[in-house]
Amino acid sequence: MHSKYNGYSFPLRDTVKREKVHFRNRYGIELCGDLYLPAQADGKLAAVAVSGPFGAVKEQCSGLYAEELASRGFAALAFDPSFTGESGGEVRNVASPDINTEDFSAAVDFLITRDFVDGEKVGILGICGWGGMALNAAAMDTRIKATVTATMYDMTRVNAKGYFDAADSADARYETKKALNAQRTEDCKNGTYARAGGVVDPLPEDAPFFVKDYYDYYKTERGYTERSLNSNQGWNVTSSLSFLNMPILRYSNEIRSAVLVIHGEKAHSCYFSRDAFADMVKDNPWSDNKELLIIPGVVHTDLYDRKDIIPFDKIEEFFRAYLQ
Repeated sequence: MHSKYNGYSFPLRDTVKREKVHFRNRYGIELCGDLYLPAQADGKLAAVAVSGPFGAVKEQCSGLYAEELASRGFAALAFDPSFTGESGGEVRNVASPDINTEDFSAAVDFLITRDFVDGEKVGILGICGWGGMALNAAAMDTRIKATVTATMYDMTRVNAKGYFDAADSADARYETKKALNAQRTEDCKNGTYARAGGVVDPLPEDAPFFVKDYYDYYKTERGYTERSLNSNQGWNVTSSLSFLNMPILRYSNEIRSAVLVIHGEKAHSCYFSRDAFADMVKDNPWSDNKELLIIPGVVHTDLYDRKDIIPFDKIEEFFRAYLQ
């Protein structure tokens, strides 16, 4: 299978231009992104850094969001996180709650230092697992003026506790850690890193709906791209080790900047957004600029690429209100 639009899962309209860019994060890892700009840009622009979903690349959802934002007058940077896609970092196909939070701030570094960007008008947008990273970055980086999350996952929570917290026990975590560390030993012996496999293929008849939902995006022409981990061989098996005992969002209720949390009502993952939003506004004196938008009847991947469902008008309105 090949991606639908010459390496991308979406078309590029004539009113938007796209440029490959490179920048380094605070750990010295070179990141690669696609910078989307209005073809007729004039003056300094408000800017948004976009990443996600977890296991996707900039040629998929993040690029689609960035391209749409550029068509509405923003400078938008869709980037591959460390160790994935065209970004640097060894070993490949691993994630880190620390480094990947830093990746968002590195993208802000890049945008804020461009001549065509208004450095006081920079926001971020995270999709799926990068929604959690975006919130984590917003709690750390005071330069971020506004944050949007779409169909958010808290990857530290799901790795440590399982879906719907069904494996939230010391014994369950211990068994997970035993298995992952045994694999780590094998990887060291073999000098290679076993891959977990992307979205299951072929799809079992009894697969849960959310697995079918992922398959419909990552394993079909709708969303498939060549570099995507989820479309191909997935993360390293041991990639989730650090997520088991390094929770993100610890200080989310200290975020002072504006946040818009978007999720589909029918998404299996909706509880991540509902709970993260509740934690963020609890005892937070800066809660007036926080909003939770639950879209009726919408499932997880609808907010990946369904332009008839993704509330881009609302996202534009939010960024225009708070990137000022």
